[in-house]
Amino acid sequence: MAHRKDVRPAVGAYAREPGRVVRDRGWSRDLHTSLRCSGALLALLLGIDWGTGELTWWRSALWLTLAALLFVVLCPPRVCAGEGWLDTRSLLFHRRVRTDLLVSVRVPDGVSRRLVLRDALGGRLEIDPAVLVGSPELWHRLDEDARRSAASGLLRYGAQELRELSEQVDRETALAVFRTSGLEP
Repeated sequence: MAHRKDVRPAVGAYAREPGRVVRDRGWSRDLHTSLRCSGALLALLLGIDWGTGELTWWRSALWLTLAALLFVVLCPPRVCAGEGWLDTRSLLFHRRVRTDLLVSVRVPDGVSRRLVLRDALGGRLEIDPAVLVGSPELWHRLDEDARRSAASGLLRYGAQELRELSEQVDRETALAVFRTSGLEP
């Protein structure tokens, strides 16, 4: 039963609603995948050792450590955003950037595509653009704040990168709507 003083956002509330925190939609799926991969590696290594008769407590501890390291490497960061900020939390690090005070957005060269955001306060955050493409609410929160930064003259680098990402998010969202309605191209 809802009371008059209940101010929680309704289901399906827009990402632009002030004070609302939006989160990465695919985080729990990716977390479960990393747990399954680590567990499968551990089971495989223990099974091989048990099958060959060489399973000892110290080898079991070694395989458990190896599986734990794989989990640390594969564990996805938790991404969330609110009005004026974007936050990532991994097992080892917590980073936050003020998206309403962005000064640069870059896509560095390298094997994996990353978006590097820097704010006027010295905050720096790296995020996989696929997270933003997979969670349009996160993207709209970042886009709205980046536009505010650009309008105030703070955002000096990265307008082109944001436009390209915007087009990609719009394309993926449209394809998802077509798939849901049965009108796949």
